[in-house]
Amino acid sequence: MTPAITYTEHSRALMKLGLPLVGSLLASFAIGLTDMVMLGWFSVEALAAATLASSFFHTILIVGSGFAWAVTPMVAQAVELRRGALIRRTTRMGIWLSVGFAALVTPFLFFSEPWLLKLGQGADVSAGAQDYLRVAVWGLFPALIARVLTSYLSAMENTKPILWATLVVVALNVGLNWVLIFGRFGLPELGIQGAALASVLVNLMLCLFLGFYARGQYPAHMLFTRIWKRDGFVLGEVFRLGWPIALTNLAETGLFLFSSVMMGWLGTVALAAHGIALQVATATFMVHLGISQASTVRAGRALGRADGQGLKRGAWVAVGFSLATSVVAVIVFLAMPEQLVALFLSEDEPARDLIIPLGVSLVIMAALFQFADGLQVIALGLLRGVQDTRVPMFFAAIGYWVLGVPASYVLGFTLEWGGVGVWLGLVIGLGFAAVTLLWRFARRAEGYRIKG
Repeated sequence: MTPAITYTEHSRALMKLGLPLVGSLLASFAIGLTDMVMLGWFSVEALAAATLASSFFHTILIVGSGFAWAVTPMVAQAVELRRGALIRRTTRMGIWLSVGFAALVTPFLFFSEPWLLKLGQGADVSAGAQDYLRVAVWGLFPALIARVLTSYLSAMENTKPILWATLVVVALNVGLNWVLIFGRFGLPELGIQGAALASVLVNLMLCLFLGFYARGQYPAHMLFTRIWKRDGFVLGEVFRLGWPIALTNLAETGLFLFSSVMMGWLGTVALAAHGIALQVATATFMVHLGISQASTVRAGRALGRADGQGLKRGAWVAVGFSLATSVVAVIVFLAMPEQLVALFLSEDEPARDLIIPLGVSLVIMAALFQFADGLQVIALGLLRGVQDTRVPMFFAAIGYWVLGVPASYVLGFTLEWGGVGVWLGLVIGLGFAAVTLLWRFARRAEGYRIKG
């Protein structure tokens, strides 16, 4: 009988797998962060438009990632069961579904100005957002394929190449932004479209690198051999697991997206401050998300081994790491909110004195939802690891939309608390999701009739 894995061993395994994922997610986030910082230096109008456009783009990206994230637990379980053919089939059909999703949503992003105007956004902001999205949309295809390959490599517990590749493209993105946004080396000044073009190029490079690496590192899997061949059964299985993840992602990112829309109703200054605070909060969320993705792999492996005790111990370790991350984030946010906001603004920005105080209040609000935001994404990762996605989808939707969005509107507009009220509504929605999803996992973990 194999000895039970200790908490210390779980911690080491989670960190070995999770730290490169955290690093790669932070590096990937840095691509969007540098876009926001450098566009803030370009103009507040460009920053506001990019905040709105990138909110919609990343909502679509995260929704489409549902099929990529379905690949992780399925491949992890197949690895434990030593079913190499299933690893290949699952990854391929994840790519199929991701590409199909990108093709489906491309017109929605390309012709975005009319529906942005109908959502109450200003004419200049809507036009600028469409300028961004008409370029950025072409990066959606390589970005989603790269996420499938990331899920595949993560399930193989080979995450370091993901980190190094992402760090390289982050550095490349900074250089491309500098050249394309501001028009260096004789090139035209492209502004917001330059930032979008840079993102397309780095997503393409990341996709190509991960594809060539996976093919060279695991030739026996033959991931791209006859990739055009349809596998109906596995396609259905990936879709079955992936569509609830996609809708859960839509509910969560849609919550933040609609918060950006509501902040747009308050004006350009409020939207710019919201974009800054959201970038700051997202940085720490990437740490939680990396731990969550590692937890999905660990839970999937435990399921494949029929190791109930390992599943529970691994979950406690993941929750502990998430809580520790939240404590550190709260300390930083409360200690230096003004410095964090000022990072995004040039010294000669005319609206600087208006944006900074509002941004500071929103960063302080972001500190409040660190614990809830972290715990709910950890719970989702654990539930995906045991291939439980449908009921969590409903819990998340209730928390985000039945509670979170109405609370944001009532507090922000009915009670006239403004941006602070909108963000307090986010705290309420995320808190409900965290409690119910953790309860769901605890019930499922107790109910598994497997070893331990």
